[in-house]
Amino acid sequence: MKQWENNVRAVTPYVPGEQPKQQGLIKLNTNENPYPPSPSVQQALGQMDAHSFRLYPDPEASQLTGAIADRYGVSERQVFVGVGSDDVLSLAFLTFFNGKKPILFPEITYSFYRVWATVYQIPFRCVPLDEQLHIRASDYVSAAGTVGGIVFPNPNAPTGAALSLADVEEIVRANRDVVVIVDEAYIDFGAKSALPLVETYDNLLVVQTFSKSRSMAGVRIGYAIGDERLIAYLKSVKESVNSYTMNMPSIVLGVAALEDERYFQETCAEIIRTRELVGQKLASMGFRFPQSQANFLFVTHPDYNAKELFLALRENNIYVRYFDQPGLRDYLRITIGTPEQMGQLIAFLEEYAARDGGGQRV
Repeated sequence: MKQWENNVRAVTPYVPGEQPKQQGLIKLNTNENPYPPSPSVQQALGQMDAHSFRLYPDPEASQLTGAIADRYGVSERQVFVGVGSDDVLSLAFLTFFNGKKPILFPEITYSFYRVWATVYQIPFRCVPLDEQLHIRASDYVSAAGTVGGIVFPNPNAPTGAALSLADVEEIVRANRDVVVIVDEAYIDFGAKSALPLVETYDNLLVVQTFSKSRSMAGVRIGYAIGDERLIAYLKSVKESVNSYTMNMPSIVLGVAALEDERYFQETCAEIIRTRELVGQKLASMGFRFPQSQANFLFVTHPDYNAKELFLALRENNIYVRYFDQPGLRDYLRITIGTPEQMGQLIAFLEEYAARDGGGQRV
């Protein structure tokens, strides 16, 4: 080891899902939306003037924050935007989790939480899920006074299970002395958002994204809504790191996406319909999974080895997500695609089940 390596901050990084380059495959591994963005986004893209790219973007992203504020009925001073919700969450960790007490997040959850806590040297404690892979609100309520903050996704990832709004409020109310971050990346697929609680609880920060329900993962837009003081603190940290995080095209295209509410509602509803139909079919084939309120299903089968099934799917150009981690090795996370894509998935699984032994466990 070189001497200078003693001063390196060594971290085990977050590992994203594969982004294969070949064409013609069925990509159900990164929870991307199978439908294109709103036609309003394409129209706005065509109207962009490349000459404007020589200028720095608005550091406040005022046009986008104003559109988000209007969409959710809050003040612009309650909105913070960033380069995807990962950027927003990372800055929120850096801003609000600065005490000596450990923060809490679920043991099975979005694995980036552990990475950010490690990078920023934030003490943390992971809370197990129950036997049905659900977050127990009581675990976070009983920890009140002993923690430096709380963060959890609702719905949770990779399970898709959601807490009720009453449970979320119970957690926030019991922990008024710390910031509670609710990561709502998948909220538009059936769960109840905690946004109505923002006006009551000044310690609540709700984070959402354009990546999933608005089909704009490649544009990178995330945002947080909370009390004006929370947002002011976030902005001060962001301005101390990088004033120009949100690029000009993202601002313009984000506004265009928000203008087409009908398209947004229709595509979300179609994904929900497909999820329910696919869930019924998988259940009839013996797969088990928590009730999902996200755009994916987290499935296991008592007779199949999950890794072997994952590899078999991959060999047939169907990509799903396998997590080779304790507590997750028996499961596959399957993004909800178009009805046609899911039909091909089901057809493969039926063929797989019909094989001699069907890939059964030994």
